[in-house]
Amino acid sequence: MEKETRMEQPSSCPIQQNGSEGAPPYVTYAHMDRLHELQQPRSDSPRELTFLLISHVKELLFRAVLVEVDQAREQLRESQVDQACESLSRAVRVQRLLVNVWDTMTAMSPDEFLAFRDILGEASGTQSFMYRALEFALGNKDPRTVAQCSRYMDLYPELKKAWYAPSLYDEALSLLVRMGATIPRGVYEREPGAPYTPSPAVEQAWLGVYQEPTRWRQAHRVAELLTEVSYQFSHWRATHLLVVERMLGSKPGTGGTAGLDWLRSVNEHRFFPELWTVRTLL
Repeated sequence: MEKETRMEQPSSCPIQQNGSEGAPPYVTYAHMDRLHELQQPRSDSPRELTFLLISHVKELLFRAVLVEVDQAREQLRESQVDQACESLSRAVRVQRLLVNVWDTMTAMSPDEFLAFRDILGEASGTQSFMYRALEFALGNKDPRTVAQCSRYMDLYPELKKAWYAPSLYDEALSLLVRMGATIPRGVYEREPGAPYTPSPAVEQAWLGVYQEPTRWRQAHRVAELLTEVSYQFSHWRATHLLVVERMLGSKPGTGGTAGLDWLRSVNEHRFFPELWTVRTLL
């Protein structure tokens, strides 16, 4: 059961009683007072506030990555390769922040986390709609994940939009075809929401790019930035796995997950798979 005891939020910023009225322009522009009202600890543990703050930071950073990924998709669709590469570079910078955010969590000892973990109940970070929207936008539309998210699609239009739209990888492959590569149309033009299946033809197309990087200069740059986006996402997942193991050992995860075993299986996934496997062929 949840603990009923609550303390004043430790180390929290003072909140105006009357919203943003009379606040400095920076506060009223960004609604900073409202932002600080969102953290509502349910226990007397000072670490719970930190946990909530970091969770909110991660959610906002997921959105920042998605903004750049959405721009890159549109720019690739319009063959604006240089602009798309700039968007992907910005996405990578935000992803590095996401990885570093886990360092804050490692400052929390297991006993400190367990002091309020029961309060989470069925809540789990895997339920973040912005995280799922980002996965969909990058191309991970696993039917099991889609099924879990289906009842929330109408509540979160961004999630539904990312599921139905062509992924970032779809747009990159379409661009590659327009540049002269040979890829079956069914690989990058699928039914909306359909998962991606790795293709030998795509692997061969990327192989050609890496074997002649001067000829395929723009495609090579896109390939390396996509690989970096995928790398940073996998880095984030791997760090998540280590933090959970450090704090919980092999205990079952929240939200009904299998804890470490589930995180290890997820950690094996790679976005843009042929960009990883092609390295073996070089």
